[in-house]
Amino acid sequence: MEFIYSLINMLAEMAPYLLLGFLIAGLLYAFVPGRFYRNHLSRPGALAVIKAALIGVPLPLCSCGVLPTAVSLRRNGASRGASTSFLIATPQTGVDSIAATYSLLGPAFAIIRPVAALITAYIGGMLVNRQDKACDSSCNTDVDTIDAPESDNLVGKVKDALRYGFVEMIQNIGKWLIIGLVIAAAITVFIPDGFFTMFARYPILSMIAVVIVAIPMYVCSTGSIPIALSLMLKGLSPGAAFVLLMAGPAANFASIIIVSKSLGKKTAVIYLSTIVLGAIAIGMCIDYLMPREWFTMPMVQSSANCHIHIGIFPGICSVLLILLLINALILKYTPNKVPPMDKQQTTITVKGMTCGHCKAMVEKNLSKLPGVESVSVDLATGATTIQGNPDASAVREVIEDLGFTIA
Repeated sequence: MEFIYSLINMLAEMAPYLLLGFLIAGLLYAFVPGRFYRNHLSRPGALAVIKAALIGVPLPLCSCGVLPTAVSLRRNGASRGASTSFLIATPQTGVDSIAATYSLLGPAFAIIRPVAALITAYIGGMLVNRQDKACDSSCNTDVDTIDAPESDNLVGKVKDALRYGFVEMIQNIGKWLIIGLVIAAAITVFIPDGFFTMFARYPILSMIAVVIVAIPMYVCSTGSIPIALSLMLKGLSPGAAFVLLMAGPAANFASIIIVSKSLGKKTAVIYLSTIVLGAIAIGMCIDYLMPREWFTMPMVQSSANCHIHIGIFPGICSVLLILLLINALILKYTPNKVPPMDKQQTTITVKGMTCGHCKAMVEKNLSKLPGVESVSVDLATGATTIQGNPDASAVREVIEDLGFTIA
């Protein structure tokens, strides 16, 4: 029962902040036009790198969702530096994960996460720009991002915001949030207290170990929060826990492969090195230069998990979040029924799509091909139905340029 108690208590602590984050994410989607991002991310030079980082930090995109967006930015004229900056900053944090970080780990972590994302994104973007001799003022500004529907009234925009925040966003990160909570509860219950105190004298070793585990393990910025808390409760230093918060969401094998393919091997090396070395450097600053009490208060408040202790409001938020998770995951994993049509159609299976952003990017880019009348993607199976008669090689090129494959 202790596992269940721990899981419920963590969910209750995060639920109000997660719901607030999802709402803000929806409002950003519905009320900030896509051309705003296009105008500010498709310029060469240092200013574009800074803007890309500033725009990427609050965006609620996980690693899988940010990849096709960043690839499209590059294909349509953004400099390698700006694309890399966007790739580094965006998956590390977002309005939803900042709120959830505050709820479980306290204000210090909630402030350091976006600041670290900004710093590492700027450094990585500038390093890429320095080695990219082709970056000049000839960049095209027609960046292919995902726009919200053009609702012409306030009620329509609010509906778009609620649908995106509480359905699509939860579809995108819901599975990873559940996995993160389950892993965190398991760590809390089954790993002995003080297990990581053996690394107390060698924090750099614990950080390297966390990096080795974090890179192959995909975890979103929100799902990493309860895992980091549980590891700290077992003796892991705050700096090493921060390495997980930073490297886990931003650096994984899928990201590295797609960055290498789309932006080049040198860019991929800079991308990975900036994240790993930046995470360790900031982790060392946390352990050696910042007061330990900044990072211990949340641990004291969260250490008692042998009983359920939640208030009425967190309880209501928890129930609401659970219902939204169930609804979103049912919609995500229920195959779409495509009605038969008289017009010519082709169905292919696209591999690598994991969220609503991936689906939207495939549909939008394929729809632009000559001969295509409509595109429908079933995220659960990867089945992509194309109405019309497009060139097969052009379809394959679009899919591969976005970082996906055709089975």
